[in-house]
Amino acid sequence: MDTHTPMRAEPGTLGHDLRHHGDAEVRDDGSALVDLAVNVRADTPPVWLRERVAASLGSLAAYPDGRAARDAVAERHGLPVERVLLTAGAAEAFVLLARALKVRRPVVVHPQFTEPEAALRDAGHTVDRVLLRAADGFRLDPAAVPEEADLVVVGNPTNPTSVLHPAGVLAGLARPGRTLVVDEAFMDAVPGEREALAGRVDVPGLVVLRSLTKTWGLAGLRIGYVLAAPETVAELERAQPLWPVSTPALAAAEACVAPRALAEAAHAAHRVAADRAHLVAGLAEFAGAGLRVVGPAEGPFVLVRLPDAAAVRRRLRGLGFAVRRGDTFPGLDEEWLRLAVRDRATSDRFLRALERALPTPA
Repeated sequence: MDTHTPMRAEPGTLGHDLRHHGDAEVRDDGSALVDLAVNVRADTPPVWLRERVAASLGSLAAYPDGRAARDAVAERHGLPVERVLLTAGAAEAFVLLARALKVRRPVVVHPQFTEPEAALRDAGHTVDRVLLRAADGFRLDPAAVPEEADLVVVGNPTNPTSVLHPAGVLAGLARPGRTLVVDEAFMDAVPGEREALAGRVDVPGLVVLRSLTKTWGLAGLRIGYVLAAPETVAELERAQPLWPVSTPALAAAEACVAPRALAEAAHAAHRVAADRAHLVAGLAEFAGAGLRVVGPAEGPFVLVRLPDAAAVRRRLRGLGFAVRRGDTFPGLDEEWLRLAVRDRATSDRFLRALERALPTPA
C-alpha cells in the first residue's frame, strides 16, 4: 500500500491481520529474545506494586469490590465516580463500546492499535478507515473524518506511529450525536501528559480509555478504565459481565493512581523520553541505508521504515532481538517496523545487531 496517497478504505475491507499483536513475536521460540516488540515498560511491575497485589490474595474468597479503586481513579482525574468504569484492560473497553453503543457509521483512524476495529467488526459493524499518510508524518487532518461518522476512534499518542496529536485537534472532532473515543493507553509515558483529554468534561461525546498495563507491567493482570459521561458509563457497565475486574487487579488500580505511583510514573516518562532520544539518534546513523524514523516520536516506541524490513526483522531474530512487524497495521506495509524503547545499554546492543542485519551495500 502506498502510504503517501491519502485514502479512505472501503467499508468492509480488511487485508490486515487485526488480531496480530507484539506478544506473538516473543512467544514460543521467541521467548529467549530481547523484547523490543512489546510496549510494556521493562523491569516492571516494581517491588512495591507486586507486594500490594500479593497482599490482596488473602481476599480472594470474597467477590471483587471495585468501589475503592473506582473512587481512586475518579480522584486521580478530578472526576465524579459516575464518570469512571473499571475494565479488564483497555481491550475489554473496546469490546464493550462495540457491543453497547448503537452506532451506524463507525470510523477508525489508522495506523493505530487494531483491536478497536476488530471488536467493532466482531460486533457486526461495518467500519470505515481513515488512513493517515506517511508523507504527513501520520498527522491527523480532521477534514479526513467523515462528518456523518457517529463513532470515531483515535489513539493518542498513537500506537504504532508514536505521534502525539494536539488535544485541540482531537477535541475538535466532537460533534452532536457522535461518540469520540480517544485511546490514551500510552499517555502516562508522555512527560506531563500534555495533550491529554482525560479529565475533560467539556467535550461532548468524549470517551477516554486508559491502561495501567503498559507503564506498570501488568499485561498479565488486565486492568484499565474508561472515562466518559455517566450515561455512557452506565451503558457500558450494563454490557459487562458481573465482577469483570479481579481483586488483585483492583488492588493494582488503586495503587497505580496513588500520589506515590503518579510521581514514579512521571519520573519514568522523562527517563523514557531520554532513552528514546538516544535510540533515535542511533537509528539516524543508518539513514544511508534508507532507514527513516517517524518523528517526533512521543511514545515509548518508535516506528521506522526501511527497505527489506521483513528480512531485516528475521535477521534480527537470529541475532537475539524481537521487533514488531508493521504490516498488520492498516496503512502500513512490510517496510515498517515498530521498536520499543529500552534502556541505553539495550538500545546500543540492538543498534549493533541492526548494523549486522541490514543488507550489505552492493
